[in-house]
Amino acid sequence: MNKLGAEFLGTFWLVLGGCGSAVLAAGFPDVGIGLLGVSLAFGLTVLTGAYAFGHISGAHFNPAVTIGLLVGGRFQAKDVLPYILAQILGGIAAATVLYVVATGNGSEIGGFAANGYGAHSPGAYDLKAALVIEFVMTFMFLMVIMGVTDERAPKGFAGIAIGLMLTLIHLISIPVTNTSVNPARSISQAIFVGDWALSQLWLFILVPIAAAALAGFLYKQFFSK
Repeated sequence: MNKLGAEFLGTFWLVLGGCGSAVLAAGFPDVGIGLLGVSLAFGLTVLTGAYAFGHISGAHFNPAVTIGLLVGGRFQAKDVLPYILAQILGGIAAATVLYVVATGNGSEIGGFAANGYGAHSPGAYDLKAALVIEFVMTFMFLMVIMGVTDERAPKGFAGIAIGLMLTLIHLISIPVTNTSVNPARSISQAIFVGDWALSQLWLFILVPIAAAALAGFLYKQFFSK
């Protein structure tokens, strides 16, 4: 239960901090933090969460990461479903808090930082572009995670590298899909938006998981000790 609680809280913090910055602060009149600020917020949530909970649960906070680590031989199959459930519930809890806050001044939730493509992409990027960017970003994210948590890697710096990697991923891909690379993050926001967000959710579940699994497999085959 300690591990599942850590995954719940870590994912809660990731969604609340990252999506909260996008919904509440990105476009705030005159002093909004913009895309750079949102990217940093996502990275900082993972960085702080990794050091807070990494020694308890491994600090996955992401179903794609859990599956990638399973395929890469770093995680046990019996724990996969409980981890994923804890992550999804943590994300939904965070989205619930964010919904209450975001509507506290009478505003509509709008896009609610949900992930999308086509008309619902921030830059109007099509399905093909969304699929490619989500696959490549998640693949590289898992490669970095596998590398910095390798027993041969310098100790104590994994959280920093992973947090900065997630920041970089958001800097690249927010204009394309609002950046997912995390099915729990996508599910939590889509539930509140409904309609188009739920109809496009399949991409932000399947593609990150496939990319993470491939990265875990390739790292295990070619880069492991």
